[in-house]
Amino acid sequence: MAWIRVGRRRDAHELEVRDADLAKRAGSALFACDERIRVAVDELAFAEAELGPDSTDGLSRAIATGRELLGEAFRVNRQNRDAVRGTPDEVRARDARIVALCTSAVNALDEESAMLTHRLALARRAPEVIAGIRTDATRLRARIPQARDIVEQLAARYSSEALADVANDPAEAERLLDFAEHSARVAERRRAAGQREQAHLALEAATEAVHRAATLLDAVETFEVEALHAESRLAALVEQSRRELSAALEAPPSRGVADAIAGMRAALDALPSAGVNTDPIAHLTRLRAAKEALDAAIEAVRERATQPIPPPEHVRHAIYDADQQLDLVRDTVGGHPGWVGPEALAQLARSERVRTDLGHYLGGSSAPITLTDEHRRAHVIAMAQHVASLASEALHLARRDIRAARLQEAGPRGGVPEP
Repeated sequence: MAWIRVGRRRDAHELEVRDADLAKRAGSALFACDERIRVAVDELAFAEAELGPDSTDGLSRAIATGRELLGEAFRVNRQNRDAVRGTPDEVRARDARIVALCTSAVNALDEESAMLTHRLALARRAPEVIAGIRTDATRLRARIPQARDIVEQLAARYSSEALADVANDPAEAERLLDFAEHSARVAERRRAAGQREQAHLALEAATEAVHRAATLLDAVETFEVEALHAESRLAALVEQSRRELSAALEAPPSRGVADAIAGMRAALDALPSAGVNTDPIAHLTRLRAAKEALDAAIEAVRERATQPIPPPEHVRHAIYDADQQLDLVRDTVGGHPGWVGPEALAQLARSERVRTDLGHYLGGSSAPITLTDEHRRAHVIAMAQHVASLASEALHLARRDIRAARLQEAGPRGGVPEP
């Protein structure tokens, strides 16, 4: 028994150390969050002077939210400083709550602050940024004729559905570049007039428009390569899929395999005849998915063949063993009212919930155990074993509590009755 007492003292000491560390982290989080809000307020004041209030809304909202979260964290902290603090678990939960509230507030402030720093850098380098926008617009505009040629060549090979995402990209890119150049001129005029906030908004719009135009032109070129790759891979995949389909027809019958075969046939039947414009990327994607589903279904059949389905008597034995374990722990708890602690009772409740679920799965707790569907037997056995495991753990905890209660009752008299 000495080693049990030593183990308990060691566990209690480790828990006290962890609780003290968590309390220290909570205090540090409160201080750091409060200081971060102060810094953010200063950042907001400087940014508003340079960019205007409309450009700093995000940081302003983050500060307001941060103050609310910090206030809630301080209220929780006061509860841990009251004379009646509650149980150690409640104190521990409050400290964890303080850390989570402060971390959330600081993360939001850091995110908005980083975005504001980017805006400030953009505004301070306005002449350089405007020159870069015009250079990028000229360079991207030179790519538009080539993008149009690519779309025309793709239209001769592929269906309109295949080109739906890129067909209008060259025209849209040209419109965005016109908008970017116009926005850059507006930014220059507003900046010269001293309207820094409006100049910054126009500059951001121009920068975003150039970025979107580049993305659209890149998408056209990327699609050209992806379509060629898909077209070259499609023929080989079709041949491989047809071979696998023939092999699957010889596999043992299974609902999963039958569904996968139907999916593969549908994917192959959807392929167009020669000379018809098509969507190679869509067909390749669909055929790959059908092939993966067929491979998985056949592999599942092979696994079931190597792992035979348990006979019905194994199912009945597993359920009987689970019920025996449950009855034993129920009798132990019922025979010692008030002696069994909440941990054992909670474990017993979990075991009973799983047993109830098992009864529903079988069609009712009093339903006969027939299980004509052989594929459900392994699942039923797994559920029954889980019930038995939970009940066994509950019994162990209950016996531990009963022994502790008897030791406490025996006190200094020494005589400890056997459990």
